[in-house]
Amino acid sequence: MSSLPHAPRTVKTALALSLLLGSHLIPTTTAQANDKPCPQGTCESAWKAASKDDKEQASAFGETYKAFLDRARTELLTVAAVREEAARQGFKEWTPGTRVEAGDKYFHVNRDRAMALIIGGKAPIADGVRIVASHIDSPRLELKGRPVDEGQGFALFQTNYHGGIKTYQWTNTPLALVGRVDTKAGKTVEISVGLKADDPILMIPDLSPHTARDQMKKSARDVVAHEELDPIVAHGPHGEDGKFSARTWVFQYLKETYDIEAADLVSAELSLVPAMRPRDMGLDRRLIAAYGQDDRLAAYASMMAAFDASRLPHTTIIQFADNEESGNVNVSGASSTYLPDLVSELVYAELGDTYRQPLFTRTLRASKALSIDVNPGVNPMSPGAWELSNAPRLGYGVNIKLYGRGFDANSEFIAWTRNALDEANVAWQTTTYKVGRAGGGTLGKELAKLNIDTIDFGVPLLSIHTPVAVSDKMDVLALKKAIAAFITHKD
Repeated sequence: MSSLPHAPRTVKTALALSLLLGSHLIPTTTAQANDKPCPQGTCESAWKAASKDDKEQASAFGETYKAFLDRARTELLTVAAVREEAARQGFKEWTPGTRVEAGDKYFHVNRDRAMALIIGGKAPIADGVRIVASHIDSPRLELKGRPVDEGQGFALFQTNYHGGIKTYQWTNTPLALVGRVDTKAGKTVEISVGLKADDPILMIPDLSPHTARDQMKKSARDVVAHEELDPIVAHGPHGEDGKFSARTWVFQYLKETYDIEAADLVSAELSLVPAMRPRDMGLDRRLIAAYGQDDRLAAYASMMAAFDASRLPHTTIIQFADNEESGNVNVSGASSTYLPDLVSELVYAELGDTYRQPLFTRTLRASKALSIDVNPGVNPMSPGAWELSNAPRLGYGVNIKLYGRGFDANSEFIAWTRNALDEANVAWQTTTYKVGRAGGGTLGKELAKLNIDTIDFGVPLLSIHTPVAVSDKMDVLALKKAIAAFITHKD
């Protein structure tokens, strides 16, 4: 950037993002972390051999990551943030028919809820592309189509849930309401309440210990029913002489503040997300506690790797998909044809009238994909949940997922990936759940359906799928380096 003519590119990128997202921290170093590969389960914590410069770089990267998470609370907000920063980094909007040449950088948005970054590589697109895929939705609560209810003098929001959650964890948690409402007249109304320091918050009240004896007899699964996740929106009668109920007042408030009617809430996407800002955790500030790290941690690392990418051997597509937490569904999810359609368009723009369907399918067959999704790390309070010799630990780098039962990449692709990581000196580990005791899905199966060699990566988190998850700053940085190694490694 012109304002930093002598600064290394990594610093410029991090600084630009920190300015965009409201962070005032300027990274103090561009030294590469001295992480060592850890094959055969012999790895050590990356913090053990980390130099002062390594730790400062992880800290600086963590600051801009927290600023990103603070803004990117939903997929709508994430796409807006990535799109804005991509434009600042010189990416242009790609339109069908545009041929991508080596060094070109484009972005393409899918219905405001998913998108892709495209970086041109040296080889023809028809010879295969590199794909790095992550999802940008996170577990949350969503408002029903007719959400406003009333009980005991309170106005309440009726909700549904998105992604797997433990219901009791969402009570007594400050919540923000964010999203959009679309009216029949074609107007889009953006709503955000609860994220600013002086905003009111919403909350689902739980029973106090004094009145919860019957509740405490229930299993954890039944302590709070999904239908009981109803936050308080307003309380008590309103207006002169209290002639308006709390429910009626809510509708009046929506009309006066946003000019929307009750019926407009049917065509709305309004989410309830934790209102807490991302924070450092621990006296040593090595951990990050924040909502949305599943899987916007991977999205952030992918975005930053894309911004620093240059002279790639193959054209690379950084995919940000929606709705993974609900099964990759809908037009913005990874099960849609968005990604293969995009690759097909890129091949067509390159080949023109010589384009044929077999050439497209050969492109997919020659491609390589990295599917990234966070996964539970070893919890110091419950280490027995893992088979510890195959368990991912915070601070030990990225993990290659080896679940078995047909889920794994083939051995030659795993070997190729190991080579890429080791040559780039990236800390990595492997992870396998206890057999028959745990599990989870990723974007990997959707990529593999396209006949693309696909491998699954992760970064370990504590308290995954809760309102506040915990990551290690060294792992966040290691993931960016791993992505860079994947997209720059030559066949």
